[in-house]
Amino acid sequence: MNHLKQIAARLPEYGVDAMLLTSEPGEFYAVGFHGEGVVVVTAGECFYFTDSRYIEAANHLITGASISMTDRSRNYRAMVQEVVDRCGVKRMGFEEEYLSVASYQIWKEGVTPELVPAQKLVNGLRAAKDQEEIELMVKAQEITDRAFREILTFIQPGMTEQEIAAKLQYDMLRFGAMRMSFDPIVASGPNGSKPHAIPGPRKIQRGEFVTMDFGCVYGGYCSDMTRTVAIGEPTEEMKKVYHIVLEAQLAGIAAARAGVPGKSIDAAARKVIEEAGYGEYFGHGYGHSVGIEIHESPNANTRDESLMPVGAAVSAEPGIYLPGKFGVRIEDVTILTENGCIDITQSPKELIIL
Repeated sequence: MNHLKQIAARLPEYGVDAMLLTSEPGEFYAVGFHGEGVVVVTAGECFYFTDSRYIEAANHLITGASISMTDRSRNYRAMVQEVVDRCGVKRMGFEEEYLSVASYQIWKEGVTPELVPAQKLVNGLRAAKDQEEIELMVKAQEITDRAFREILTFIQPGMTEQEIAAKLQYDMLRFGAMRMSFDPIVASGPNGSKPHAIPGPRKIQRGEFVTMDFGCVYGGYCSDMTRTVAIGEPTEEMKKVYHIVLEAQLAGIAAARAGVPGKSIDAAARKVIEEAGYGEYFGHGYGHSVGIEIHESPNANTRDESLMPVGAAVSAEPGIYLPGKFGVRIEDVTILTENGCIDITQSPKELIIL
């Protein structure tokens, strides 16, 4: 899988003769290969440069690009300059969101074309997943759902947050994941009020919520999900908050479709929580795009006015966090269509009491 033709087709729109891709996500999106290399896309030809550690794999896996290896006499900049001279490149787009100031200066001094910020060229393409990308994300989510089913039979009072996080990671790997899409979050009891709590030695107790936010990478694409479960009988307040969050998530999913701004999807979910009197306890956005990276654009938050494209993969994750008491978050991943969205997360969302 690669997206070289799609990138090449958008070069005129951004007024550049070539696109330089130096980031790991940009490299993978362009040529479908996880290595350490540089991609140059022109209107007529595409090039991939890497070193001796990856050249054999690159030759085996990459199609649609001329592949060359660096050596002691030719570094990446020299190889890119050869392409510049051969193809007459005057203006070259680059990924300004990934290139450090120091690296930018090195590239600016090492090649002759004008370097033009063109992150939006790639971001716009990555925002709309094609069918092959969606299929990989569905598979990643299936692995994550399966790990959730396993964890429900594993959790016991007295077990630590770290033990649960370790089990989630082990199961996702043994079910076929390449790696985690992020370090799992496992937060029990009062730790649940911290949306990005780090799993620690705290032991799970009866009468508490446990929030688990986790995901994996399959075929280069991420999954992401959160479930909050009760260990023993929850209090009435815990049940109330859980169902408010669930209602908010369902409202956001109902509002999610291509052609609407992310802030409108966020507003639909946020309204439920605010009307229930918990608005001040929902501090983050409703969701973010997911793909090669766990956080991509566009986002479904209070500020993002970008119109969602068909094929956007957007998380649906409202939450309520009560400091010193508990927190609840429920998260699925949805694929946006012209008429609505498809929820690719299959785990149940009703309150589970273990």
